[in-house]
Amino acid sequence: MKNQVREVQVKAVLPLEGSVALFLGNEEKTFVIYVDEQVGNAISMFMRGVPKERPLTHDLLSHVLMAFGAKVDRVVINDVNGSVFYARLIIVAENQLQSRKVIELDARPSDSVALAAQQKAPIYVADKVWNTVEDVTDALIQIQKRDAEAASSAASDDPSDFDAEVEFDEEDEEDDDEDDDFTEDDLFDEDDEDEDVFEDDDEDEDEEPPAR
Repeated sequence: MKNQVREVQVKAVLPLEGSVALFLGNEEKTFVIYVDEQVGNAISMFMRGVPKERPLTHDLLSHVLMAFGAKVDRVVINDVNGSVFYARLIIVAENQLQSRKVIELDARPSDSVALAAQQKAPIYVADKVWNTVEDVTDALIQIQKRDAEAASSAASDDPSDFDAEVEFDEEDEEDDDEDDDFTEDDLFDEDDEDEDVFEDDDEDEDEEPPAR
């Protein structure tokens, strides 16, 4: 690879309305890619080691690779075009029929990260991408702090008061949702509202780019 790369880890997977925020980074920086719910949930399950009754799509692909003596060696998020990320999936195959072979495939970052999480493979980001993305480390810390405080508050509530707290009017519910739910706006300041929102590379190629 010509581009210099640096290793990152999955730092958080947070659900949104209609998508999932995938946070990748290291001690220096954290950035976010918005992926579809199905793949985002798969990544979360792989990260938490959640057992499944039946193989999901990424489980099946991993099993097929292993059947042919192949595995995911690494993932490289190698490019970003506007608001869309691109990745390369590096597969290494070696079996009784052939010597070691390295295969590089074009893939969505979300699918690549899911396979990397399933097979415990490293994830890298090219410097050209790293230097482009916005650092959302502080925003992620605040979100995680808020979630921890909410969980702690819920755990400390008296169970005998639960039924009384369940009934509230629709206006209160809307206010609570605005205060507690994580949204894309939590990641960016008002001054950044015209900046690109980075997404996985699964958007329609024929779609008109947003007006700047």
